Amino acid sequence: MIKHTLLALSTLCLGLYTLGASATPKPSAQDAFFNTLSKHCGKAYAGKVAVDNAPDGGFAGKRLVMHVRQCSDTQLHIPFHVGDDASRTWVISKTATGLELKHDHRHKDGLEDSISQYGGHTKELGWPQVQSFPADDFTKALFVREGIPQSMGNTWQFYLYPKIFSYRMVRQGREFRVDFDLTKPVKTPPTPWGWQ
Repeated sequence: MIKHTLLALSTLCLGLYTLGASATPKPSAQDAFFNTLSKHCGKAYAGKVAVDNAPDGGFAGKRLVMHVRQCSDTQLHIPFHVGDDASRTWVISKTATGLELKHDHRHKDGLEDSISQYGGHTKELGWPQVQSFPADDFTKALFVREGIPQSMGNTWQFYLYPKIFSYRMVRQGREFRVDFDLTKPVKTPPTPWGWQ
């Protein structure tokens, strides 16, 4: 009887140990998105404007390139080159509660633009393929101060699929999206303005 009880207890303990060892926690949708994007570190991709319902000519006819340039466990720096304009860098950071997006804008001399560091923080888990960043309070105050209050309702989104990476900005009455072809890496562009 004692032998059978000890055998049953041993089997139970072994089963629980095996269950615990194999139950690796599944990454959250945000971690999965961040990790997948990190796999493109060092690569650059050409893109094209897919949607722009209020074109102002700033992107028309210009070569568009994104470059996953700097990657750490908690932050990604992705310059977005528009022709010879190397002023824009998307900065995606892990935080205690999700992901944060900032747009770092620089002048050619490296000084920060008056409209810079705007963006937002995820409010939902999103999906491994899609993350959304509604404008945060800092951004709204910046846009009011700089005379563009219509942008207070901005939400920025990234779509990440095996063949396409998209950057999208949307608000009431306004939509802009650039799609990048992940199947054809291109030559890495020069260092963005203000970064070493």
